[in-house]
Amino acid sequence: MQTIPRARFPKILQIFRWAIDPVGYMQKNFSRCGDVFQSPVSWNSPEQYHLLSRPEDIQYMLTHDTGRELSAPGELNNIFESLIGRQNVILLSGKQHKKRRQLIMPPFHREHLEKYNQAIQEITYRDIAGWWVGDSLDVRTAMQRITLQVILKVVFGFHQGKRYQKLKQLLSLRLNMSSTPLTSLIIFFPWLQKDIGDWSIGGRIRQLAEETDELLFAEIEERRASAHAGRMDILSLLIAAKDEEGNHLSNQDLRDELLTLIVAGHETTATALTWAMYWIHALPEVKQKLLSELEAFSESVDAGKLLKLPYLTAVCNETLRIHPVAMLTFPRRVEVPLELSGYQFSPGDLLVGCIYLLHQREDLYAQPQQFRPERFLERQFSPYEFMPFGGGVRRCIGTALAQCEMKIVLGTILSNMQLSLTSACPVEPARRGVTLGQNAPVRVKTIEKYIPAHR
Repeated sequence: MQTIPRARFPKILQIFRWAIDPVGYMQKNFSRCGDVFQSPVSWNSPEQYHLLSRPEDIQYMLTHDTGRELSAPGELNNIFESLIGRQNVILLSGKQHKKRRQLIMPPFHREHLEKYNQAIQEITYRDIAGWWVGDSLDVRTAMQRITLQVILKVVFGFHQGKRYQKLKQLLSLRLNMSSTPLTSLIIFFPWLQKDIGDWSIGGRIRQLAEETDELLFAEIEERRASAHAGRMDILSLLIAAKDEEGNHLSNQDLRDELLTLIVAGHETTATALTWAMYWIHALPEVKQKLLSELEAFSESVDAGKLLKLPYLTAVCNETLRIHPVAMLTFPRRVEVPLELSGYQFSPGDLLVGCIYLLHQREDLYAQPQQFRPERFLERQFSPYEFMPFGGGVRRCIGTALAQCEMKIVLGTILSNMQLSLTSACPVEPARRGVTLGQNAPVRVKTIEKYIPAHR
């Protein structure tokens, strides 16, 4: 039996390289080791992770993660705890995780998504009404502004007020603390987060968490006191939700789930939208095909129609393929001896699907470094060949919402604004927290707008 290849250099140097240059780290180890290699992912974890990039191996991992052959323990995701707490669907395990997932899924069913779609388009219209001809815009700032408004509207049902404005400010401050490769080191070396006073990084994290919690718990208490059946926002639906024994979620459970939805639901989508705006405006042929598809509609097109446009869908998929926001799946733990790709794995070994390397496979995607939406019109990829939202029992709950939001925001902007990049310099992928963002700002200039400023 073959020995599983191991990434070179001491653990601390590997984690540093993984934190600072994740794409280079993955590509170098794939070139040297192949489809499977061992690597540390966090200083907090004593175990080596085994990164998989063959679709067959990833399929096995994600279709056997029910507890007997492989499990998906929530405690392995403790890298997120300082940001979103412990009582949420990401960090819970086993029966608790399954029960919590069943409680949280209903707000993301189709009948609720259809109601959210119109809100997404209205929020986008309101934002781009303030984009003036000749203005130079930081795309990520604009996309974060839109996606945060969307998630707060969807989660809480509001888009204005003092609590809303304060929550927006606090969340932006907390997320921006790990927005560059260098500042992301606090995630992978948790001792950097130690609270040794208000002036320290840990002290600042604590202060922001306390202020955020005060707002969230106040909103939860007010919503419990005034709950009524007509509200369709996620918080109201979760307050009303009951498990099989008739138990409701506690305030702490709600707080942790709300933070999970808010953080994951706007930061990741903003990154994906920024990449999409970059590629569309960097490649004239892509932009022209997309505009031709959108020209069939007026500026007042129903948001639902945008979801059915094939080329717009292909552009969104190619964006999520070439630079997947999430680079890895959540880890799975081996429970019984098994073999993958000619390697033997023992109980306790940790497996991780490498989404980035999967999406860069030449045998799946010809010329994978090229942005070519047509590949998604030419063939259909399996869930184990294209998986930007993970898979198995820990697939992202907000997948459908994120996909709808990308299409509606992009379709609405491009139907009503003519934009151009302000720089021809290429933008490359770089770490942003635990995700893959951009190494430089994407800036566009407004050439023309067709949307009335009062809309």
